[in-house]
Amino acid sequence: MKTAFSVLPAFLRAFTLAFVVCCAVGQTPAGAALVVTEAWARVTPGSDVAAAYLTLHNTSKKPVTIISVESSAATMAMIHETKVEGGVSRMRAHEQLVIPPGKTVKLEPEGLHVMLHGLSRPLSPGASVPLVLRLSDGTSLQIAAPVRPLNAQ
Repeated sequence: MKTAFSVLPAFLRAFTLAFVVCCAVGQTPAGAALVVTEAWARVTPGSDVAAAYLTLHNTSKKPVTIISVESSAATMAMIHETKVEGGVSRMRAHEQLVIPPGKTVKLEPEGLHVMLHGLSRPLSPGASVPLVLRLSDGTSLQIAAPVRPLNAQ
């Protein structure tokens, strides 16, 4: 059976594969103060919400502030934080995220994460979710977060 991918010319298949690999490994323009790695999203069958995770490293001598997150795959994207208080897990919006100079901040399960609401289509393993990080200096970073299975950590 032919798939849409298999009928592409060989050079386009190679380019597409190279693009996906680059997106999964590291997604930051050369010289950028904020380096984004390990981006991924978790599939959530039967739901129009999902979470995305990534690692942020500030290579500069000044704080870097993420003021918002956007995704064309969802009607709303925002940074959330999960905390356990009194034995109860609570999630709340995290307005801005400051990455101190020279530090790394991980967005991971059971902690900080990007919450995606109103998904335009269900996420499936192997697909990717586009994210745009808007920074306080007016710049933005575009990221592709590959989708992993529900049990991924």
